[in-house]
Amino acid sequence: MGSLADDRRMLGDGGPIVTSLGLGTMTFGAEANEAESRRMLDRYRESGGTFIDTADVYSAGNSERIVGGWLADTGAVDDMVIATKGRFQPPAGSSGASYRGISKAIDASLGRLGLDAIDVYFVHGWDPAAPVEDTLAALTRAVDAGKILTVGWSNTTAWQFQKILDRARSGGYVVPKLFQPQYNLLDRTIELDLIPLFLEEGISITPWSPLGGGWLTGKYRSDRRPEGATRLGEDPERGVEAYDKRNVDRTWDILEQVDAVARAHDAWVGAVAIGWLLTRPTVGSVLLGARNAEQLQQSLDAVELELTDEEVDRLTAGSAPGIPPYPYGFLADLCGVDVWRTLGTQIG
Repeated sequence: MGSLADDRRMLGDGGPIVTSLGLGTMTFGAEANEAESRRMLDRYRESGGTFIDTADVYSAGNSERIVGGWLADTGAVDDMVIATKGRFQPPAGSSGASYRGISKAIDASLGRLGLDAIDVYFVHGWDPAAPVEDTLAALTRAVDAGKILTVGWSNTTAWQFQKILDRARSGGYVVPKLFQPQYNLLDRTIELDLIPLFLEEGISITPWSPLGGGWLTGKYRSDRRPEGATRLGEDPERGVEAYDKRNVDRTWDILEQVDAVARAHDAWVGAVAIGWLLTRPTVGSVLLGARNAEQLQQSLDAVELELTDEEVDRLTAGSAPGIPPYPYGFLADLCGVDVWRTLGTQIG
């Protein structure tokens, strides 16, 4: 595939152009101290990367402060596209995505990052307590004021995101160009509804958890609970990648497929998982998370791996999660198609 610096993609229709691998900074100020976080930022820049993703809730704002301090000290601000998110750390008296909550969150993020404008601002998730129009009004006001340049969303269902798009257009508000979902070989659920919507609407995605919370690195075992300084070693019940949730036959079947492809290339299994994701439709920039610069470099090297069409097909077929009986299975029978295989053909 070549060097990271040469592999650039546009985020949404008319959005910023960034490298295909982005740097996720959820570990900054938590699993990685400031010195190690700066090492990762330096390594990412040296590798040619241009897209840094953070959020106000990461380490209670410390991730943004670390990124902002590094930008100021290195003068890298003109070389990087900076994304951050707000929703889950609202000011007192506000719902997370309310007009007040989002307005204050944007100003607080600008202060921590030391920026005049945020390149990409994601609403970090659906907020049932906040009318969509209020959230959009706050974002539009921030765009008009030059505080944010591009708007995106994260962590919603397809109907919720369609509502956001419809209300934005009908109300004359800023229209989101990007979406940030979980997406990897172990969890392809967004292909049922969200990716077809993104294709229809011209939305790019910046997937998080490309390695499935560490599962797609080959470091976990079916017969031994994780221990030590790993994400699940420290908290086996953590989030969507919790050990007991993913320690199932399907996970090990997929890892067997990934391992076979990796051995054919004499490559790290994680590079294969990232390489597959880079072939998927609507993917703009894949977010890499790491605890140290060495882990990050391993993931950055994935850009050099070139999977064959046959290998991509093998991974796609081997990780197909099956179809819920209704309406997807019903429609598959009615139309006489395998929905996952058809999706792979139409959107691959």
